[in-house]
Amino acid sequence: MAGHGERGLRFAHVDSTATIGTIDADRSRLDRLGREAAEEAALAPGATRSAGAGRRAVPEEPDPWRTCFERDRDRILHATAFRRLAGKTQVFVHPDDHQRTRLTHALEVSQVATGIARACRLNVALTEAIALGHDCGHGPGGHASEDALSPYVEGGFDHAPWGADVSLAGLNLCHETLDGIRNHSWSRPAPQTPEGEVVSWADRIAYVCHDFEDAVGSGVVTPAVLPEVVRDRCGERRGQQLGAFIDAMVTTILTTGRVGMDEEAAEALAAFRACNYEHIYLRPRSVAQGRAVVDVLQALVEHYAERPQRVPDVAASFGSSGEVPGPGSPEACRAAVAYVAGMTDRYAFGQAVAVLGWDPARLPLGAR
Repeated sequence: MAGHGERGLRFAHVDSTATIGTIDADRSRLDRLGREAAEEAALAPGATRSAGAGRRAVPEEPDPWRTCFERDRDRILHATAFRRLAGKTQVFVHPDDHQRTRLTHALEVSQVATGIARACRLNVALTEAIALGHDCGHGPGGHASEDALSPYVEGGFDHAPWGADVSLAGLNLCHETLDGIRNHSWSRPAPQTPEGEVVSWADRIAYVCHDFEDAVGSGVVTPAVLPEVVRDRCGERRGQQLGAFIDAMVTTILTTGRVGMDEEAAEALAAFRACNYEHIYLRPRSVAQGRAVVDVLQALVEHYAERPQRVPDVAASFGSSGEVPGPGSPEACRAAVAYVAGMTDRYAFGQAVAVLGWDPARLPLGAR
């Protein structure tokens, strides 16, 4: 069906009446340049402007309608690394229909971060791009993948720079977007933009609240384990908790001009996170799950490092010569790490059984 209409126009619905009224004859006000100019009036003084930004490793012609950061956001949404987050552990391996995955975590971080950015007149498109891309460097099996892959990467495997420099490298993203992704973790240097710092806070706010909600829903904990400072300041439900932390950030930013949180709210967030570590992340079953993940991923890396020709498209990663790196070489090891880090949980554990002959009883409990 080509749609409905006549005289050269087509509409999706036979009874369509939607109209946006008369468009200003000067359409340049609506294109990218016009919208970049409008940012000067709309954004806070310290917010990141699209005009003059958009530095990419490989220069490109600007998009006629989208700003550089809107373009980055769209590229991340369509990226394979982003889609694979749907199959990667947030807390629970092979989560049920109601538990978070890395993908739903990224979406919730984006919601928290853009809510703060919009209220504080920051660049929402840049904030959203960083938030959606921030975890694209994560391997399968949750944070245990960093322990598993670190021995094979000089300086250790850190999902934040790995996401910016490896997983999303082919997208040719803007410097500001990559900086925010590379430095969203609190252990990293501060991002160079206020939007990047907002995502750093939003990441922690989102996962602390939703990981606890998932654990309550799974019967791992009850709200009774929450510290008194959390219950008093933020309540026991995720919606209350998110609202309290977001309000604290917005108030602090608008009052002081700095991207942060007042001391009382920050202490409640820290206590909430410590509670999660004690009762969720470091409980015996989670620790055992992490050890099983490490065993599987390291076995896969070593298998493919010795057989680099079995890594899909590995030759394309080593220049126009198409030479496959030698077994066990540093290049082969890095290719193996990149391949394994990009796997979903299901694929990694399936490969362990099908390719390595792994006993399914040795897999993480949720994957058996």
